[in-house]
Amino acid sequence: MDIHQIITDKIINILERGTVKAGARWSGSKATGLPVNAKTGEPYHGINVLILWAEMAEKSYASSQWLTYKQAADVGANIRKGEKSVMCVYYKTVGKYDESKPEDEQESYFMAKPFWLFNVSQIDGLPSDLQDADTVVTGGTFAPHFEAEQILRNSGANINFGFDSAFYSPNTDKICLPGRERFTSEANFYATALHELTHWTGNESRLNREFGKRFGDDAYAFEELVAELGAAFTVGKLGMVDATIEAHADYVQSWISVLKNDKRAIFTAASHAAKASNFIFSTAQ
Repeated sequence: MDIHQIITDKIINILERGTVKAGARWSGSKATGLPVNAKTGEPYHGINVLILWAEMAEKSYASSQWLTYKQAADVGANIRKGEKSVMCVYYKTVGKYDESKPEDEQESYFMAKPFWLFNVSQIDGLPSDLQDADTVVTGGTFAPHFEAEQILRNSGANINFGFDSAFYSPNTDKICLPGRERFTSEANFYATALHELTHWTGNESRLNREFGKRFGDDAYAFEELVAELGAAFTVGKLGMVDATIEAHADYVQSWISVLKNDKRAIFTAASHAAKASNFIFSTAQ
């Protein structure tokens, strides 16, 4: 089983369904925040976030909580007949033992291993403490999001308003954004601002992201994918509703090309995006 290829094909399939649908899938599911294990409360990370968000949107699950078959069985619950699990991935350290080398010189590597999850919406008989409470989302006037504002303010980034588009300038280390009032919602403003802030983390004085050697002409598209995922992870942690990134559709075809050419690209992008999101949160402390 080639786990990297299976998961990459899944992400490509989501994108190829159409740019509008892809945008809806990768943003609407963030309304419930990051996917978490219902038993432990621990959030999933990296590529598994994308897989589970996509599955939530495709199957219209209202819950962001997941369990393994064994975890469900351990609490006396039952997977509903006919329900299918979703495959996720973790990395296990595997040793390469060499008799000619001493113990402290033995080599090891990471091996991708699959595991399978069910959404709590697929499970009957869960105890009350593992069931989601109903979430009611109400509309309202534009209002600043306290945590998102804190992140933007405490990041130390040079953020400027009054532009006709949103972009990060590496040469000046400056983020440029349209005025807040020009966005369709506060969630869209923050998602866009955090997309550019993710680019900002890649500066050589911070996380120093360089993709030219591996991705060549696709390096720009790959960095945009990292920024998109980084913003998605960040707004997911903030639990923001209906956050989308303006001009998302402009890059989808480029992303598909990158993923088709490199089956490990989405894993690399998710890893860099997670590091960027963690860096952003660390600046807000």
